[in-house]
Amino acid sequence: MKRYGILIFAFVVVLSIVLSGSYALAGDGIGFIDLRKIMIQSKAGKTASLEFRKAVEKDKVVIQEREAELKKLKEELEKQRLILKPDAVKEKELDYQRKFRDYQRMVKDSNEELKLKDRELSRRLIPEILKVVNAIGEKENYTMILDVNTQGLAYHSGKNDITEKVVEKFDRSYGDKK
Repeated sequence: MKRYGILIFAFVVVLSIVLSGSYALAGDGIGFIDLRKIMIQSKAGKTASLEFRKAVEKDKVVIQEREAELKKLKEELEKQRLILKPDAVKEKELDYQRKFRDYQRMVKDSNEELKLKDRELSRRLIPEILKVVNAIGEKENYTMILDVNTQGLAYHSGKNDITEKVVEKFDRSYGDKK
């Protein structure tokens, strides 16, 4: 039983050495991109970012108005607390709490809506970017092209970073689709 364990361990070690050697030989065939950078620097990414910022600003204005309304209501409640009857104070407190819960729901809904919008914009751009990456990979005979933001990529020299090339080609293809 121990013998099989040793053989399996030896096989795994030999296999990992062979595979790491073949990756070392294919080093020139590996390209790197920074997908986040492409989404930020490309024309389509800038347009999507502007669209997203407008949505954020619109929601921000509504939220700030509601916050000001709640603050004013709370201040009025504190001022009137001593002059109002306990039932009236309780009613105003319940009204404030109801409006505060509505405000919290509105903020939560707004945040969820913005997350969905962000995902939708990414979902729309990423496939188009990947088409450009694939075209470059095929044309220039890359073995693989990796995103530098992926988990597990600890280092890359930047030597085969094609991010700028992808941004340029993506901008051209984006301009053609408009």
